[in-house]
Amino acid sequence: MKNLKEDYFSPFFSHIYVEKAVLEHARTRRILAEFPSATVIEIDHYKDVFCRSRQSIRFQRRAQNLILAAKQGTLLYEGAPVCQSFGNRYFYYVSCAMNCIYDCAYCYLKGMYPSANIVVFVNLEDIFAQVRQVLEQHPLYLCVSYDTDLPALERIIGYVREWCDFAANHENLKIEIRTKCASKTFVRNTRPVSAVIYAFTLSPQAVIDAFEHHTPSLTQRLSCAAELIRAGCPVRLCFDPMIYVPDWQQHYEAMLEEVFRAIPMEKIVDVSVGTFRISQDYLKNMRRQEPESLVIWFPYQKEGGYCHYPDALMEEMECFLSGRLEEKISREKIFRWNV
Repeated sequence: MKNLKEDYFSPFFSHIYVEKAVLEHARTRRILAEFPSATVIEIDHYKDVFCRSRQSIRFQRRAQNLILAAKQGTLLYEGAPVCQSFGNRYFYYVSCAMNCIYDCAYCYLKGMYPSANIVVFVNLEDIFAQVRQVLEQHPLYLCVSYDTDLPALERIIGYVREWCDFAANHENLKIEIRTKCASKTFVRNTRPVSAVIYAFTLSPQAVIDAFEHHTPSLTQRLSCAAELIRAGCPVRLCFDPMIYVPDWQQHYEAMLEEVFRAIPMEKIVDVSVGTFRISQDYLKNMRRQEPESLVIWFPYQKEGGYCHYPDALMEEMECFLSGRLEEKISREKIFRWNV
């Protein structure tokens, strides 16, 4: 017998909303060609769909739609205080897509955006132009995969390749691409660019199973990272966010043992270590959406508009992981967000 609950939801990207102004844009046409059966709906502005009131992120996650639009106004943003700068003075990020195909229970995007649908800004050339302007003033450390997972969308939009091409032709630019992706096709089609760092978010398998829904396993992520290292790509390992679970130390110890077996630690660029923290406003929004989520309803400590684990627990978790990492790499390569 069919599962009526599952059959009720539409297939992946069954509907694609397109701003009229970008309907004939080359990237729009290329993306639409990937979904010949999708229903294409013309709209005036992406916010007409994305920012509607009374949307249910929980249900939209079951049948995400795609919105193609042009990014207007500010295109580069200064990095947030809760994000790692890795010692870079000029730390910025761009949002060339919003939302993610993965469904991590703790993801701040659920508190930041009113919708679970994915927005892709097709006017990447305008973002490139603004990056060039900034590079005329000073060097730039730029994170391009904060508000989405670009490698996970690469087959559809191809933005990782475009950013690699851009970085290869501009001095004083360093790019970070954050991901949980483990696509072998992505790895095979990725060319090494010294200025592009692939940053893999790693968690114990117990945390992945409980909270990082629809994401690749730890083993798959490590395999992808190892292949990129062998191909000559700069790779960063991100143990961030660390999530508290019962017997957390055992789970993180088992994770590290697998990491050390799979990854030549002497070849990584660096690592980041940080426990879960989030904007107080985002957490409030997420709690309205997820009244039963254990990770969202943890009794976090509030400080300066942000929520994080109690100081003692935060210190214990981060010191444990950092200490174990120091057995394999130099302390200078370990970056803790709150140190």
